Amino acid sequence: MSCFNCQNCKQGLSTYYCLEKNDFVICEAKESLENKTRGGWKKGSKNYEIHRRKARKEVEA
Repeated sequence: MSCFNCQNCKQGLSTYYCLEKNDFVICEAKESLENKTRGGWKKGSKNYEIHRRKARKEVEA
């Protein structure tokens, strides 16, 4: 078969549907992992200590 020129493969996505193959194609070379940053309370930061002290006072009362 020949290519149908659907341009799905030219969009730069890591996964796309190919009409010629009649299947989904996964390009492993284009896959990139995103670094996840951990948010929230960090021990030693000022806001963490204030929050911790308030929580302890509420538990004691």
